[in-house]
Amino acid sequence: MARCISKSSKGNPRKIRLSHPNTWRRSRRIESHHSRSPSKGPSQKAAPALAAGNCFILKPSEKTPLAALALGELITEAGFTPGVFQILSDDGSTGALLASHMKIRKVSLTGSVTTGKLVQEAAAKSNLKRVILELGGKSPAVIFDDANIGNAVKWTVQGITINSGQICIAASRVYVQEGTYDYFVEAYKAGFKLATDSVGDPELQTTGIGPIAGKLQFERVTGFIKRGDGASLVVGGKRVGDKGYFIEPTIFKNLPEDSELVQQEVFGPVVVINTFKTEEEAIALSNNTEYGLAAGVFTQDINHALRVASAIESGTVGINNISHLVWNAHFGGFNQSGYGKDN
Repeated sequence: MARCISKSSKGNPRKIRLSHPNTWRRSRRIESHHSRSPSKGPSQKAAPALAAGNCFILKPSEKTPLAALALGELITEAGFTPGVFQILSDDGSTGALLASHMKIRKVSLTGSVTTGKLVQEAAAKSNLKRVILELGGKSPAVIFDDANIGNAVKWTVQGITINSGQICIAASRVYVQEGTYDYFVEAYKAGFKLATDSVGDPELQTTGIGPIAGKLQFERVTGFIKRGDGASLVVGGKRVGDKGYFIEPTIFKNLPEDSELVQQEVFGPVVVINTFKTEEEAIALSNNTEYGLAAGVFTQDINHALRVASAIESGTVGINNISHLVWNAHFGGFNQSGYGKDN
């Protein structure tokens, strides 16, 4: 991934075409970069920063520090100069200190909208450090009548079951054109069952769905399900076993667009499948939340796909895929999904 960084990030001057013939652009490293990231890919933020010559401080979630500490061991084994890559494993107060520290020049946060606002405020009140905010998401998948249904089912099921739906780009809203809606729902249920038939230990190869990260998040997800419209529940919604925080992956359909399951990020294996009639309606529905992080458009007409993708307010839009990242491409969102791009 780090190979994809432009040579200009190392400070090499590069001539660009402007009105004056002797105009140059020079990129400079930031020197000190702090990242607050959960278990979701700390190396995604660290690799570009280190490759560009910066020092890097990683503050992982206090709930999932082990992956970050394992990365630190690899950094040490690779022979990095001591202090270039640092890990501070503690609670949110440590993150707040780093966000307001006068010697840190950039902060990149993966977290909630609430935390993002606090980090932005701390950065502004300190040294006006640069801020990248990668916050929540409510990713829509738009499936037109001419889509390859098998492919659409594969991507949308994977997009809500990976990491038990605990990813910011989870495919938690699925909009299906009315001509193929009933067929898609049945195909989705079948694919969903195959992917989620085994709920248990995530370290086992036979496990399809692992646990929710902790008690508070488990209660949050089950609360969403309990408050959902029971008449619209298709499958799932129950606790699995009496130990640990396991939830049956859950499908709702035909929920009102103003319901909290459609509007708010659940961060769990819960999906809503609704229908639409026209392209214009699909675009309006896709843009009808406060988020704009990721989306997907499914159709066999590439021109149609590109037209719809360009109208969806989202940092990433997949064509015949969703919840998929290209590691050498910029990643970030719009609206309350944050701003700035990790790359």
